[in-house]
Amino acid sequence: MVYMTLAGAILSEILATTAMKYSDGFSRLWPSLATALGYLLAFALLAQTLKSMSVGTAYAIWSGAGTAVIAMIGVVFLGESASALKILGVLLVIGGVVVLSLDGAH
Repeated sequence: MVYMTLAGAILSEILATTAMKYSDGFSRLWPSLATALGYLLAFALLAQTLKSMSVGTAYAIWSGAGTAVIAMIGVVFLGESASALKILGVLLVIGGVVVLSLDGAH
């Protein structure tokens, strides 16, 4: 169940960050509200996750997965570049999450 709560936190953070892109610097009401509500839900779910998972492991998975998915959304849907350096960076983030998760698994 803890991984479902963490997955919800990650999804909420991804949706909030995507909405922030469309908020135009918080000048558009609905994307701005979606950003605020998404982050509120993300942090509430992350706080629940931390009741039964170590903070280092939970935060590594939450932030790493969010970073990787947002980078992919930027490339696939928002027309951002997909340079070799950007791809390497995302792979390094994912690798770091895996290493930190393995340490927290015992």
